[in-house]
Amino acid sequence: MRGTLMLTWILIICLSQVAAQSQRQYYSETRPHIPRPIKVTNLHFFMHENLGGTNASAVIVAQSNITSNDNNSSVPFGTLFAVDDPLRIGPEPDSEVIGNAQGLSLLAGTNPRTSTTYFDFGFTTGKYNGSSISMFSRTDLELAVVGGRGRLRMATGFALLNPYLINATTVIIEFDVTLFHH
Repeated sequence: MRGTLMLTWILIICLSQVAAQSQRQYYSETRPHIPRPIKVTNLHFFMHENLGGTNASAVIVAQSNITSNDNNSSVPFGTLFAVDDPLRIGPEPDSEVIGNAQGLSLLAGTNPRTSTTYFDFGFTTGKYNGSSISMFSRTDLELAVVGGRGRLRMATGFALLNPYLINATTVIIEFDVTLFHH
């Protein structure tokens, strides 16, 4: 009887401590990680960018105050672009739109062919409708995939870029993306 009473008191004290502790925390303890198989997904699409006119999909939002242009570029070091480009199945301007790329691109180096870029590629049709992947990287024909949402949640991987067409008003870039996700 005495042992049962002692055990009861110990349980009451322990439970009151647990209740007091749980009221002070605003988070939950992590659970053991149960690994799930990693999926590999390959995506292929074209990003279409219009640089001028009333339908521009990339615009300069800030530019450095450089009086000389030593790197012979029409767009100088320190230029920041806001981007909202359509993603299409093919390079043709009338090919099916599957989503859009929104983000920022900064010419953060003196080489005019590279920039530091953040993009969120949101898909609006097909299997990945409502899902997106995020890329943040130095752009030089490859971007790092640093996240995703929806069916591409927690994606990592890389995107290989192939400039398909570049002229004064239009940029079309082919994307081959390899994703690793759950």
